Amino acid sequence: MIPAAGSGQRMGAGYNKLFLELEGKPILIHTLDVFEQDPNCVGMIIAVKEVERLQIVEMLERFSITKVQALVEGGSERQYSVVSCISAYDSEGIVLVHDAARPFIHRQTINELVKSANANGAAVAGVKSKDTMKLVANGTIKETVDREKLWVIQTPQAFRYEILKDAAMKAQLDGFFGTDESMLVERLGLPVKMVESTYDNVKMTTQEDLVFGEILLRRRR
Repeated sequence: MIPAAGSGQRMGAGYNKLFLELEGKPILIHTLDVFEQDPNCVGMIIAVKEVERLQIVEMLERFSITKVQALVEGGSERQYSVVSCISAYDSEGIVLVHDAARPFIHRQTINELVKSANANGAAVAGVKSKDTMKLVANGTIKETVDREKLWVIQTPQAFRYEILKDAAMKAQLDGFFGTDESMLVERLGLPVKMVESTYDNVKMTTQEDLVFGEILLRRRR
């Protein structure tokens, strides 16, 4: 499940940042291609803006992305887009939610997430914080937080389908807004396991990220 209906204002492109290209290929296609090439992925559901639907359909055809099962209407927030994806899904098993703007996820990380979610119900990708972390209130440092306990959360986030659906529907019923799917599962009191990812699984958010993305592509070649 891939929310792709964001505005990408911080990129400053004037249009959906997912259409920006890295080495001649849109960011969105780089991301989808990871799952297209993964033999364990049986299908993708993408949440899109209606005004961009035709452009994305043409993009999928041009770059031979065949595993997209549905393009659903995205919402004003990520959480609403994921609910739309859930509504279009009619199977069981393990589902992953992945940021469309993270094209550098490693397949090994995906495999570990699926294994963990299958065994435990829910798992998220992340990396340990490399920086000293401070708790600040009103511009004053209150505490230095032990960074060994802090992780920077990424996607994919993997779940048994029934757990993700229950968490998302409960949040919607309660009017609760979470910043990621893990947060919705956590509030149900269910465990969410951490799977260590890589620091190059960056989200393409700013112009600087695009420069880093080009470097990553060259390095991988």
